[in-house]
Amino acid sequence: MSGGVRCMIMRGGTSKGAYFLADDLPPSAADRDDLLLRVMGTPDPRQIDGIGGAHPLTSKVAVVSRSDAPDADVDYLFLQLGVEEPTVTDRQNCGNILAGIGPFAVERGLVTAGGERTSVRIRMVNSGGIATATFPTPGGTAGYDGDTAISGVPGTAAPILLDFAGTAGSSCGALLPTGRPRDVIDGIEVTCVDNGMPVVVAAASSLGVTGHESPDELARLRDRVQSLRLRAGELMGLGDVADASVPKTTLVAPPRDGGMICTRTFIPLRVHASIGVLGAVTVATALLIDGAVGRDLAAFPPPGDPMSIEHPTGRLDVAVDLDGTSVRRAGVVRTARKLADGTVFPRSRT
Repeated sequence: MSGGVRCMIMRGGTSKGAYFLADDLPPSAADRDDLLLRVMGTPDPRQIDGIGGAHPLTSKVAVVSRSDAPDADVDYLFLQLGVEEPTVTDRQNCGNILAGIGPFAVERGLVTAGGERTSVRIRMVNSGGIATATFPTPGGTAGYDGDTAISGVPGTAAPILLDFAGTAGSSCGALLPTGRPRDVIDGIEVTCVDNGMPVVVAAASSLGVTGHESPDELARLRDRVQSLRLRAGELMGLGDVADASVPKTTLVAPPRDGGMICTRTFIPLRVHASIGVLGAVTVATALLIDGAVGRDLAAFPPPGDPMSIEHPTGRLDVAVDLDGTSVRRAGVVRTARKLADGTVFPRSRT
């Protein structure tokens, strides 16, 4: 494809990505991925010749189209692009980028605005889950301005409620992919769980750390985490995950800032500066399951109050309604903001 491509750049939650209409991209997945790598500037640790931000959290893409599903308004395909490696994967959702899908769909005319507030039903193509996003209707800068702050993002913006009826979808096909609330891998007790994001939950103490370290201090665990998640990927039915972005690995520890649990998440080997939306929902879900790793470390809030997940730059509040091992509902509040809208010009093929 020559010339430019229509693109909107948005901050969604604590991530940043390029949002495209499916019709503006090549129909072939191979051609689409090649184009997106050139748009993002991958492979290059600085992504200097593209719009990527030299970090996995800023090398993300949303592909959006009208949905033909009876319970959805739009389809959302999430693609995680590598930074130093020319990889594109659709094996995971992204709940932060999900926060921008509703406003993007309204601005692109895929959904009719509903007055002051709009609700958009979004099918997450990666896992098949359905999310409903409710937010102030965008209009110029209106709809992005607001007084809601989220950890890891400076300033405030309008709240976007993400509601998941039932599970948020499962790449593994089950909430507990191994059929058990607890497994032992490499001598470490773990819980393998997937409520929208395949996650391996382990107590930080089982890897010889407190779980309160900074992301840089935990970089030394990279090899152990890789060994753990390679084994877990097979047990979870994901096959060989050596080059995949999932499962994530989350270390849990007692809270120390008034939350329910303290977390450190590897995505999949670099430590997250915070925690992903669906990662937080999945970890909270795990802690509600009898016998799960970390349940004994959690300081559960009173019934009806949100579960506050501590992470390196703050906290993320989520709500999960669980009946045994059946998820009835989950929800989280995020913010999103349009950063740029126009035409992006990919580098030429080499």
